[in-house]
Amino acid sequence: MMSKLNLFDFSQKIDYKVEILAGLTVAMTMIPESLSFAILGGFPPLAGLYAAFIMGLFTAVFGGRPGMVSGGAGATVIVLISLMKSHGIEYVFAAVALAGIFQILVGVFKLGKFIRLVPQPVMFGFVNGLAIIIFMSQLEQFKTVINGHSAWLSGNPLWIMLGLVALTIAIVILLPKLTKAVPSSLVAIIVVFVIVLTLGIDTKIVRNIAAVSGGFPPFHIPAIPFNLNTLSIIFPFALIMAGVGLTEGLLTLNLVDEITGTKGNSSKECIAQGGANMLNGFFFGMGGCPMIAQTLVNLSAGSRARLSGIVAAFTILIIIIWGAPIIERVPMAALVGVMVMVAIGTFEWMSFRIINKMPKQDIFVGIMVAGITVWLHNLALAVLIGVILSALFFAWDNSKRIRVKKYTDQAGVMHYELFGPLFFGSVTTFTEQFDISSDPEHIVIDFKESRIADMSAIDAIHKLTKRYFEANKTLQLRHLSADCRSLLQDAATVIEVNILEDPNYFIATDRR
Repeated sequence: MMSKLNLFDFSQKIDYKVEILAGLTVAMTMIPESLSFAILGGFPPLAGLYAAFIMGLFTAVFGGRPGMVSGGAGATVIVLISLMKSHGIEYVFAAVALAGIFQILVGVFKLGKFIRLVPQPVMFGFVNGLAIIIFMSQLEQFKTVINGHSAWLSGNPLWIMLGLVALTIAIVILLPKLTKAVPSSLVAIIVVFVIVLTLGIDTKIVRNIAAVSGGFPPFHIPAIPFNLNTLSIIFPFALIMAGVGLTEGLLTLNLVDEITGTKGNSSKECIAQGGANMLNGFFFGMGGCPMIAQTLVNLSAGSRARLSGIVAAFTILIIIIWGAPIIERVPMAALVGVMVMVAIGTFEWMSFRIINKMPKQDIFVGIMVAGITVWLHNLALAVLIGVILSALFFAWDNSKRIRVKKYTDQAGVMHYELFGPLFFGSVTTFTEQFDISSDPEHIVIDFKESRIADMSAIDAIHKLTKRYFEANKTLQLRHLSADCRSLLQDAATVIEVNILEDPNYFIATDRR
């Protein structure tokens, strides 16, 4: 019980300076992104900042692994845009709270472990697509509003913006070569901020996106009718939001595991994300999920503990209440430069180096997932399609791998030794291997190097047994593993097969 209540690993050595500076850097990059996503969805700007605070704090304390950062993410906001337009923000808050309940249930029943079914090509596609989205979203900052219409910057404003972005990128790249005492991203933001303020440079600042001043997130019960009609409206949005959030969160958790060489707890992360979204629904937040861009900013700044996420969350709250006048004057060019470097760091450049060594189907899956991620901004759908395609390619490849070795022993018994899995994709090839008219009266199929995988395999064996019976011949199965025997016993009411008794043995997937 105590291990479950132990939120922090006090044996872990923490560099407080690194954690605090990393948290400040994360807060600086999260504020404009949360504001942008809130405005994109038609929500009040403060709903985005409240989501960043609530998600960031709750998941930093209760989440499945240190180093991950959550906030008001665009992946979940996009799901709710149509609900916002059709029914208003009160229904959005209710859907966010319901999505939190779904996510908690996934964590309680430990369903998050199924993220291991996501193949590496899908991961490559997901990460690369996300990197492109992060980069493309920064291009919006090179636009301005003229006579109520959005237009690209031109002339001096464009060159100033480009120059400041280039300066930010140069600092982020070059400073770590001189010192790693402070996060280069935070230094870049401060330097550009001071230059613009001192020289009085006219450029786009955070205030041009939205005001960020406000108070503590107010408690608010969604003002909606509590009936089945309301549930039918918010249910699909909540379900999709929960799926998108968990998909992005668990994939981000896996990515952080690879970067840090440590292991996170997926079930704990699901519960924490769900709890945070429930709070969002009742404290005026637009909801969210783990943010891969801010997580990578956090990790690149050297953070490996929970403290940085807590610092980032409280920094956002302090800025909302007291620090808005300062933050509103931060140049957007500095934040764009930091996010461009995050996009470059997020992209799996290694995928280009190994592309000529990957199977063609894996290349296709990776490109497909990246394309859907960029085109639809629907990470859950992209990953789902990628997993389905990978599964189909795997099934097709394995359907061709089944082989049969035939021989007749001294007693005149015909033996068929199977190699490869017997499942829906390989049953046709399996059935074609038997010559019922020419076989002797006694036939044995040896499954020592094979296994029965599904109902299609069971049905194929049943039909084969029936055909031999009709020819007055006996078919028996040998060397079935325990799970195969169990599968056949469960289907005993619809099939009839003969199993030869043989010693128990273990296969690679059995636990001893």
